[in-house]
Amino acid sequence: MFEALSDISAGTQMIVLFFLLMALRVPVAFALGLSAVYAMWRIGFGLELAGDLIAAGVTKFSLLAIPFFILAGTLMGTLGIAERMIRFFRVLIGTLPGGMGVVGTVVCLFWGAVSGSGPASVAAIGPMIIKGMEEDGYSRAYAAGLVCAGAALSIVIPPSIGLVIYGVIAEASISRLFIAAIVPGLFMGLAMLAVLPLATRGARPAGSPGLAALCPAPDPGLPYGRRLGKAFRESFWGLMTPVVILGGIYSGIFTPTEAALVATVYALAVGALAYGTLTLRGLYDALGDAAASSAVVMLVVAYASLFGWVVTVEDLVGSYSGALLGLSDNEWVILLVIMLILLLAGMFMDAVTVMFISLPIFMPVVRELGWDPVWFGVLVMVNLAIGLITPPVGINLYVAANVTRLPIERVAWGALPFLIASLVGLAVIAAVPSMSQFLVAWLN
Repeated sequence: MFEALSDISAGTQMIVLFFLLMALRVPVAFALGLSAVYAMWRIGFGLELAGDLIAAGVTKFSLLAIPFFILAGTLMGTLGIAERMIRFFRVLIGTLPGGMGVVGTVVCLFWGAVSGSGPASVAAIGPMIIKGMEEDGYSRAYAAGLVCAGAALSIVIPPSIGLVIYGVIAEASISRLFIAAIVPGLFMGLAMLAVLPLATRGARPAGSPGLAALCPAPDPGLPYGRRLGKAFRESFWGLMTPVVILGGIYSGIFTPTEAALVATVYALAVGALAYGTLTLRGLYDALGDAAASSAVVMLVVAYASLFGWVVTVEDLVGSYSGALLGLSDNEWVILLVIMLILLLAGMFMDAVTVMFISLPIFMPVVRELGWDPVWFGVLVMVNLAIGLITPPVGINLYVAANVTRLPIERVAWGALPFLIASLVGLAVIAAVPSMSQFLVAWLN
């Protein structure tokens, strides 16, 4: 095996070693770092260069958005914003056919404009939505599957951490990416709603407290209009969160990176002044959770800079993208191959890792074929969102399994209808580029 490896380039050896380490369950960040350091040693460069490359990889202004968006989403989950939001939507649309299934889908989409992270969304709103859907007669596995799929759209619906990273790697406008992702994200949500009639809803469990205990609807004896008004007033500042974040970005008041800090300050202000739920202990816990989540992402970013440097030095971008372009003269065939690669990669790696490994190879192809990099970025995000609910390493499935105490196999089975709907949605978004482009053109 090692003799065979010696006959191929150091860059290709690095990629083979990376996947070998992944198969051995080495954490992604360390698999990236170890394989890159091995390749640097094979090339003959001094390893003292590694520190400079790591520092250069993480000291980018745009990347500041990642820890602050994570902190903002964590704060909003612990300060009662999620609870008030679910209560409002439960009153607003809970009586429609589908009941809490519709509420769960809408809340997932709305929370995607707050969190920006799929696993964080599952952890923040999953317990309440799943419990409420069970109370409404849905099976626990199906409810968990809906939350997994809906929360996965957090990396599509702006502000998205994934879109921030894509913009940094592809050197694309993050603001344009945010605008372009709105309609496709909503379309994916509609695809999820189309799956709800396939669910079998039984009788409500007798005596089950369900959502009534976790997130009670206000004054059920009042007329609908008064209940809705009361729920809206109680949740107003939470519902304004996406308006403040996205409105500030699209109006040019602040950049997407600055918006992350604005979102954090806004969450603190809402918790302290509007809801009175901010405590020192809660702030400490939120800071700890956000720091841990941010460290995981930024460690991948740091070691991916080494990986990317080897890819550049060894000209893997030119050779691999050239091979991709040589597959066919039909650009739709090339796009299909790229989408399949992303879907398969998403089954085994997190979204950040997939982007750092694949985008340096794919972006020259995008430019060569004259594709809109913003449209392509939305497609990449939808692909990677599907990866969050695809075994064996669909991280949303693991979070939901932890929340529900169900085996991950049952959660994955419950998510299967939404996975199929997401694949159909991906095909439509790829076939209709104007879905991503028209809003950008209209606002510009």
